[in-house]
Amino acid sequence: MNTPSHAQAAPSRRLANAIRALSMDAVQAANSGHPGAPLGMADIMEVLWRECLRHNPANPHWPNRDRFVLSNGHGSMLLYALLHLTGYDLPLAELQRFRQLNSKTAGHPEYGHTPGVETTTGPLGQGLANAVGLALAERTLAAQFNREGLPLVDHHTYVAVGDGCLMEGISHEACSFAGTQKLGKLIALYDDNQISIDGEVAGWFTDDTAARFRAYGWQVIENIDGHNATAVAAALTTARNDPRPSLLCCRTVIGFGAPTKQGKASAHGAPLGASEVAATREALGWASPAFEIPSDITAAWDARPRGAALEAEWQTLFARYRATHPDLAAEFERRIQGQLPASWAAAAAACMTELQANLASNATRKSSQLALEKLGPVLPEFIGGSADLSESNLTHWKGCTTSTPATPAGNYINYGVREFAMVALMNGLTLHGGFIPYGGTFLVFTDYARNAIRMAALMRVRAIYVLTHDSIGLGEDGPTHQPIEHANALRAIPNCSVWRPGDGAETAAAWIAAVQRTTGPSCLLLTRQGVPPQPRTAAQVADIQRGGYVLVEPPGPPRAILIATGSELALGVTAAAALNARGAQIRVVSMPNAQVFLAQDATYQARVLPSTVRQRVAIEAGGTDYWYRFVGLDGLVLGIDSFGASAPASDLFKLFGLTADQVAARLATYLGL
Repeated sequence: MNTPSHAQAAPSRRLANAIRALSMDAVQAANSGHPGAPLGMADIMEVLWRECLRHNPANPHWPNRDRFVLSNGHGSMLLYALLHLTGYDLPLAELQRFRQLNSKTAGHPEYGHTPGVETTTGPLGQGLANAVGLALAERTLAAQFNREGLPLVDHHTYVAVGDGCLMEGISHEACSFAGTQKLGKLIALYDDNQISIDGEVAGWFTDDTAARFRAYGWQVIENIDGHNATAVAAALTTARNDPRPSLLCCRTVIGFGAPTKQGKASAHGAPLGASEVAATREALGWASPAFEIPSDITAAWDARPRGAALEAEWQTLFARYRATHPDLAAEFERRIQGQLPASWAAAAAACMTELQANLASNATRKSSQLALEKLGPVLPEFIGGSADLSESNLTHWKGCTTSTPATPAGNYINYGVREFAMVALMNGLTLHGGFIPYGGTFLVFTDYARNAIRMAALMRVRAIYVLTHDSIGLGEDGPTHQPIEHANALRAIPNCSVWRPGDGAETAAAWIAAVQRTTGPSCLLLTRQGVPPQPRTAAQVADIQRGGYVLVEPPGPPRAILIATGSELALGVTAAAALNARGAQIRVVSMPNAQVFLAQDATYQARVLPSTVRQRVAIEAGGTDYWYRFVGLDGLVLGIDSFGASAPASDLFKLFGLTADQVAARLATYLGL
């Protein structure tokens, strides 16, 4: 493999050194951070951001901008320096406050926090997977909206990756998918510096990375001198002209320019130190003091004039598009703005009415499919999929067409057995704009995908997870597939809305709420086994959206409250009815979404769960700890805190004491009947 040289045209090197200076100064001021990657990748980024990237710093949300993702997000000062230099609303004062409380320059880039940051990157490899989703979104939106001579959607996705991103397993999942889908507008720039925190990666990362990506179906360009602007520019030109996704293997020196630390692990994750910063300035020929950029360099970096011209050119094209295709133009604007169609309210109401009236004892996964059949036709922004479980998750509906290179306008994605990548790709799809993604797998496999779900919650982006086979009710597949702790693990993620509906009407409500929620992801936990429908008044139907509500009121004032969720709702209703016939006076509260209930006003919560009623019982076929917040330490929680077993579902519910007769007996003992 070629060794990178220090040869570089003087103007390009001087411009790249502005990135280096800002990066090492900010890390030094914070006494915290990762200077190595910014110093090593500065020459690559100077070429990409000044010669290739089509963006407008004055409008970070211009729909047809190129997307750039820094997957190796620990090198965040690289991105912050680029955003500042090119003219985004990220003033020098924010760089001087790197990693400080309330600054716009967090330790890892955060979407929605810093202008120009396309996605939150921290856990390595997820930015790469997000970029695959962004590229898929571009291709799909282009196929749906572009018309001859009017390429409304036409941009690239660039992603910077390091060794750590490629070591993480998600990179295999996502990049294999990208190659199969032939996402030719995806270009990955691999910072091949052969160093990670523990030292030279040759001791633990000896993959033939180029061969690996060629096997995926990518174009691979090897032996690029990452410190040679001409070589980088040529590689980028080749990548943009190939119909395959491209990996550019750029040999770089980590901590480039630092006399005693370049090429070493000591440059990776700690400030260089005051003396080394001074020596680096001298080695680079950078005479300006800390955080000062010469005016000629500032002017050369300013991307606002070019960006304004690029967007103006696109706006002219869009005006022609609107004149020729007014309905499509209006639909494009609606979808990019994330607004629901005018027909949404009527479709949602019809969906709720139909599923409440459905008297079949459907599995809630089936009710979910019925809801999709009602809601899908009015939501062209829906883009669904499943991790090789479509026939089990029931995520298909009649309007689905599969997304492939031959059918790029398709609205259904076969993700393959790639749960983690699926969820991370969905993050990219929603971040791009124009889509509401939903994806299915078994609830138990959220163990694989949970960190990407967490990132969606952190970014406050809309994504919908259809998580079926939600309990021991899946039966014979056994404890490897039977979720116990998973519902509560998802509920523990801040800003992650978890629905576990008890029948068709609650499933419809969950779908409606998930579509309408624009501030974070939603999880729909659905049964494999059938559950009976519950009768409700119109007021009760409306209250489902409040997360918890009174479903059954006893003849007299309630002396006890039974809280149930999911498939255990019918179980609780049956057990309470048997005891109420004996005068127990048990109120049944359905709690399909505890987080939504806890967000209601105190008056409503007290009306559903009055503090005067101290005898409380909760039922869920899963971990019990979560429910003590509702029943108190003197309450009773009926659930499962051990692994399941392989047997028919009916046998398992009996084994774990969750039949109507068993629950009624335990309730009677608890209530002293």
